[in-house]
Amino acid sequence: MFTFPAKPRPKKGSDSDSQRPEGKKFTLGKRAAVLATSGALLVGIGAAGQATNALIPAATTTSTSAASSDAQMSIEKSEIRSNPAESPAPAEINVVPQAAEPAPAPAPEPAPAAEPAPAPEPAPAPEPAPVVAVNDPAGAQAYAAGQLGSYGWAQDQMQCLVTLWTKESDWTTTATNPSSGAYGIVQSLPAEKMASAGADYLTNYRTQINWGLNYIKERYQSPCGALNFHYANNWY
Repeated sequence: MFTFPAKPRPKKGSDSDSQRPEGKKFTLGKRAAVLATSGALLVGIGAAGQATNALIPAATTTSTSAASSDAQMSIEKSEIRSNPAESPAPAEINVVPQAAEPAPAPAPEPAPAAEPAPAPEPAPAPEPAPVVAVNDPAGAQAYAAGQLGSYGWAQDQMQCLVTLWTKESDWTTTATNPSSGAYGIVQSLPAEKMASAGADYLTNYRTQINWGLNYIKERYQSPCGALNFHYANNWY
């Protein structure tokens, strides 16, 4: 407990009282108030000291309890270290097999190349129009007269030629002898002999006349010589 030294009261009639100026001396009431205040202070200080003494054992008890708790915790930690808890077994992991990836679809086979369309067959050539034989006695005679000079004959041979072929065919291109098969203005036997003068010997009087004039030149030298033979033999 703390103690405060008490100052001794000055004695009555002491120097202090004698030294105070008049008018400033404490009254008796004021002194009583001072004494009461001092007593209250002393009582408060005493109470504070008792409270402090009471707190010290409590703090000591608390410290002791804390130390005991720390010791207990140290013991528990040691036991935990020496006897560690068994680790739980790892949970079994079920691995679900993944479905196999589907095999890629085979690439489609390329479509076979389309065969080229066959070229259209050429249209058949139109058949030539049948050649119509021209039966033109006047035209045939005029053509024959124009050919005499190329054989070296005079125009007087034309009269003999007209008489000869009038007797044989009447200057008709398609004249045909029903008994022998002789054909044409010149009555060739057979008709195919005239093919040497042209392929159109059956229809073209010019081709027939060209062949007949060559025949007369080779066999009778002139149309009049051929006519004379015909008079004697009824053919030439």
